[in-house]
Order: sequence, then structure tokens, then C-alpha cells
Amino acid sequence: MDMIDAYLKNVAGLISDTSRSDLMVVADILVDAYKSDAQVFIMGNGGSASTASHMACDLQKTIGLHGNRKFRVMALTDSSPLMTAWANDFDYSDIFSRQLEAWVGPGDVVIAISGSGNSKNVLKAVDYANKSGATSIGMSGFRGGQLVGICHYNIVVPSNDMQHIEDLHMVFAHLLFRYILDEMHLPEDLAA
Repeated sequence: MDMIDAYLKNVAGLISDTSRSDLMVVADILVDAYKSDAQVFIMGNGGSASTASHMACDLQKTIGLHGNRKFRVMALTDSSPLMTAWANDFDYSDIFSRQLEAWVGPGDVVIAISGSGNSKNVLKAVDYANKSGATSIGMSGFRGGQLVGICHYNIVVPSNDMQHIEDLHMVFAHLLFRYILDEMHLPEDLAA
């Protein structure tokens, strides 16, 4: 029971310490992306890949289904054949940047999720996105790693525990989704 209490208290403490202003800035960027019909690309490795896919699903399906237009959101983690082709024929560090080459442009938004903030394939994609005129958002942990130095905006979980970092990234993904619903004045029961 002590371990369960400690885990939940640690997560709750990190949620309490999260910068509300950083979340608000990112939320408003996503609202603006929807309103301007910009594309949003999300990526990450491992657990962060799952968060990227989940976030893209929530944003594209529910917002697009009930909003004034479709929300053009894509998880760069969702095509195993494409990722493995780029990794096999070039390098694993190319799996996201090579996908962005076909899609990203000025005014688009790229969300990079990396617990450590040091994933080479994520960093390379953010660099490409920045050079293409996109807005880059980093979601990381620890002290932000290299990601915090290259993204335009960052949400950093100040923890060295990867599970806590991943927990909060999913909380942030859901919070951002609900914020957009609220800004669009859509009923919360549509989020089911």
C-alpha cells in the first residue's frame, strides 16, 4: 500500500507543479491551428509513440467530427511500414523527418514527445519542422534535454521517473483536447 500511495502522491505533486501558462500557450496554439486549417503532426518513441497516436486520434476524430471542419492531425508513429522503410533504407533517425518532408509547411504545428528530450529521430524532425516554418512544441521530462533548446514552446515534466513523465504527457494530451472542445463550445459528452 505504501508504494501505491507514494506513486499517486508523486504524480499528483507533478501535476500541481505543472506550469499552467505553458499549457495555456500550447492549447491556444492548437486552437489557432484548428481555426486556420493548419496541419498538426505528432511523434514520439515507445510510450511516447502511443501518446502521439492517442492524441492524434482524439483531436482528429472528435474535433473533426463535431467542429466546423476536420482537424488535420497526423501521428507520424502510425505507419509501421513507412517508419521501417525509412529506418532500413536510410537511418532510424530519419523516420519522422522524412515523413515531414512530404507534408509540413509554414504555419503547421509539430508536437514532439520525448521523455528524455534527447531522441535523435525526434530532434531531427523538429529541426526540419523549424526550417520549414512550422511551430514546434516539445513535451519532455527530466530537464527537457536537447528538445527544450530547439522547440519554440515546451512543456517539461520536472521528474527523473519515466513512468511519471509518460503519465503526465497523457494527462496533457487529454487536457489539451478538452481545452479545444471547450473553446469550440462543444459538449464534453462528445469526448467519449
